[in-house]
Amino acid sequence: MNPMRCLIGCVLLLAVQLAAAGPKIERWQTPSGARVLFVESHSLPILDVQVDFAAGTAREADGKAGSAALTHALLDLGVPGMDETQIASRLADLGAKLSGGVDMDRASVALRTLSMADKRGPALDLLRQILGQPLFPNDAFERERARTVAALKEALTRPDAIASKTFWAAIYGAHPYARQATPESVSALERSDVIDFHASNYSAQRATIAIVGDLSRAEAEALAADLSLAMPAGKPAEALAEPALPSGGERRIAHPAAQAHLLLGLPTIRRGDPEFFPLLVGNYSLGGGGFVSRLMKEVRDKRGLAYSVQSYFHPLGQLGPFQIGMQTKKEQADEALRVTREVLATFLSQGPSEAELLAAKQNLIGSFPLRLDSNRKILENVALIGFYDLPLDYLDRYQENIERVTVERVRAAFSRVLRPGQMVTVVVGGE
Repeated sequence: MNPMRCLIGCVLLLAVQLAAAGPKIERWQTPSGARVLFVESHSLPILDVQVDFAAGTAREADGKAGSAALTHALLDLGVPGMDETQIASRLADLGAKLSGGVDMDRASVALRTLSMADKRGPALDLLRQILGQPLFPNDAFERERARTVAALKEALTRPDAIASKTFWAAIYGAHPYARQATPESVSALERSDVIDFHASNYSAQRATIAIVGDLSRAEAEALAADLSLAMPAGKPAEALAEPALPSGGERRIAHPAAQAHLLLGLPTIRRGDPEFFPLLVGNYSLGGGGFVSRLMKEVRDKRGLAYSVQSYFHPLGQLGPFQIGMQTKKEQADEALRVTREVLATFLSQGPSEAELLAAKQNLIGSFPLRLDSNRKILENVALIGFYDLPLDYLDRYQENIERVTVERVRAAFSRVLRPGQMVTVVVGGE
């Protein structure tokens, strides 16, 4: 064994052992069928709750693109006895805050509240109504639908939005992950479509409840049971099919913007894949590590072809994308593509150097505690573990799994999931 590699491994393993372990996560299921993950923390009088539903855009019915986001936007705009202004005022009076979002897999609703019973109780009562009894008022529906249509029309004028929409459609084809709202699809939605989407997808059987903060286990169990009882029981979400890989090729779209927008990629990896860590570490060296990555050095530093270039893996419930993205002058688009493909081909054949591997590990291990330095960040990680059914020790072993990555594992993982002949290239605004 290489003595230097052995020394590097020992140093990194010691750093992992000295690092703080992840939070203690407890897991159970409510009588209504919702999965629950709980982290007890009494350091602050704060309670964070996030409910994730298998209600992302991939769950929209054919011809109803945009219904997932519109449903989510309308949840807190009316419940029995309260309109949107009263809901907002009630949250402000309690010092509570709602947040959330929608992606391909899930729709999330999060509540942050003070943990004292006189604050926590009313805030959770309101959350129960928002999740289980939204009224979807017609005036709010008309307003939000019009706002969404206007935003989609505006996005279609921007080269970055055009490139992203074209890229997702090209790499996913007929798969539900390719489903994207358009001004036409949202304009055609009726209030009944939102009501139907909520009834079909916002159910206990499709819910994962993450709870972090100043609460006992018994209190957390009661909280989760009450939340899930406010929802219809429903049925578990069916697993999505694995997307077919694209056949490669380029899509070029004319645009008057001063710069060309370039995207390259294909579907690669799902959540829970054991090769995630070799891909994560390797991508830091390829294009995820900012100024120390190969793509930045070759495309920006040496040739000045782009101000920034980056790559990333985005695991999903099914194969999520690998993507390389950049902006460059129109007349430099072809050269930037050529250099990018050469860098990727070299990386696929050789993998990172030992020095690059060490730098990637040091950064990813050293920065990991920052991912858990607040209740909110812990909540996000716990919600991810719960929704995608990752091991409860996922955070405990995160740094260890990074430390165990070798050049050989990076090369093998990249070769398995990145197939240059099937990568899609999108150029918006190139000459």
